[in-house]
Amino acid sequence: MGYQGLSMRVGILDLGTNTFNLLIGEISYTSHEILYSGRQIAKLGEGGLHENRITEEAYVRGLSAIGALLEITRDYKCEELVAYATSGIRSTTNGPDFITEVGSKYGVLVEVISGDREAELIWKGVRLCTNLDKPSLIMDIGGGSTEFVLADKTQIFWKSSLQLGASRLKEVFRPSDPINPDSIQKLLDHFGDMLGELLKETSAYDNLELIGSSGSFDTFADMMLFRQNREGHLKDQNTIEIPLEEFAESYEFLITSTYEQRLKTPGIIPMRADMIVISGLLTKYVIDYCRINRMYLSKYALKEGALSEYRSKN
Repeated sequence: MGYQGLSMRVGILDLGTNTFNLLIGEISYTSHEILYSGRQIAKLGEGGLHENRITEEAYVRGLSAIGALLEITRDYKCEELVAYATSGIRSTTNGPDFITEVGSKYGVLVEVISGDREAELIWKGVRLCTNLDKPSLIMDIGGGSTEFVLADKTQIFWKSSLQLGASRLKEVFRPSDPINPDSIQKLLDHFGDMLGELLKETSAYDNLELIGSSGSFDTFADMMLFRQNREGHLKDQNTIEIPLEEFAESYEFLITSTYEQRLKTPGIIPMRADMIVISGLLTKYVIDYCRINRMYLSKYALKEGALSEYRSKN
């Protein structure tokens, strides 16, 4: 569907493993403006990812979350809605049933996208708010999968989607709390088994920059800003550098803290308090073994990339 006049309102639904995200934009031939960005906590993968299924409780939560987000699209009078589902649905045996029920209950056609397609949309979002003047490593830690993209602003050199989502790893490995050396080693060994291709692809680059898109990297940035008494600094910014020494300080806290301590820590939202330790371990592994020299947060990711792509195609 093309523009009905000078502009139109489009809603982008990103059905992730932990959260269902909604972005509403007003787009024209030459630009777009973001009118709304929000989410509903669905925890679609909770309790079932290790068996590759959506539990009955998560199924109901997911349908309810979609209903709440669709109310917002109606409030904003969206003319088009584009919906994507990622790892928490594509990797589960009853994911197709969930998509069918979303269609029959709400009349929403959801496209279940591959990991490669997910990585591509993440890149399209990240390049909207970061320079990407040279090859950089983009990393998006989700609940069910983690996407890696080696790219600059004009092209992707390599991409991969791996079942290294924080929720999935937590359910499979069930680390202690606080995490102990044995749990850490088991996770590090698993990363080593899974990330061989990533290490090979990044080995040709010196002084590689890591750009973490949303999710856990929001938390790393917020923890840093609260320590520096700069909370709220990101409100009007879409990207910020997280110096490696600042990340190291957050990491040391995460691997020694309990869940209750993390719940009380400024910068850690309750939804991420149980998974941020694993995200920290995975990020540190990538920093160390890919010889990362600088790290940034990009607040833009899949949904912003999808909105940009929609505008360019319509």
